[in-house]
Amino acid sequence: MPAFICPLCQSPLLAQAPSWRCENGHSFDVAREGYVNLLPVQHKKSKSPGDTPDSVQARRAFLQAGHYQPLRDAVTDLLRPLAALTLLDLGCGEGYYTSALHEVVPEVTGLDIAKPAIQLAARRFKGITWLVGSGSLLPLAAQSQDVVSSLFSPLPVAEMARVLRPGGHVLVVTPAPEHLWTVREGLFGEVRAHEPDKFLKDFAEGFELVGRELVRYPLTLTQQALKDLLAMTPYAWKAKAERRALLEQQDGFATEAAFSVMLFRKLA
Repeated sequence: MPAFICPLCQSPLLAQAPSWRCENGHSFDVAREGYVNLLPVQHKKSKSPGDTPDSVQARRAFLQAGHYQPLRDAVTDLLRPLAALTLLDLGCGEGYYTSALHEVVPEVTGLDIAKPAIQLAARRFKGITWLVGSGSLLPLAAQSQDVVSSLFSPLPVAEMARVLRPGGHVLVVTPAPEHLWTVREGLFGEVRAHEPDKFLKDFAEGFELVGRELVRYPLTLTQQALKDLLAMTPYAWKAKAERRALLEQQDGFATEAAFSVMLFRKLA
């Protein structure tokens, strides 16, 4: 069975350039950068869903500077023993983590609802299938994936279960309780701890938790790195403009990165 399905009729897609086609005549062109847009206009909730181009560029600059390299190493180390052949990375953004996952899994698909992010990813990282698409209606065939990963992205558990083979795995990364505490304190004053355990109930039926790790380390950020971090997170847009401006003036800012990494196995 082909790995990809038509987002309009769910028929198998023949994934060949210059366009992907289904038996019902729906066609999706392969863009110049190499990605395919499988997000029909009728499935969009806004004209340009997902992250803005500025946010995508800020995320690339921050991640390429290596600030989250320990997390990148941790997820690849966790995946390596699984010997997976296929992986879908949901909410893949500009491909920083996806490209690392491709180092341990031969066939990787990166999917994001934000077209600017996929364009950036496809230009830089070759050998990966890049798709603009929706996590709520994945354009992949049932039981076609060994692993589905979601790093700081929504968790459409039912769709994840559908595309995973029995015994397949879901890799989830969410902020740990203390993640970027001093950054959030500077933006909001009062800070609430993140709650990674709240996601466990979503996987209570049909999955078992088989691995968990806390990745935690100090960060010291230059003024530009701090600006990039704020631009790539949802925190900044919820904060008052004057608090954000005051925080962005700081250099050598000390904080802590803390991530909860969870691995679930789909039951047969």
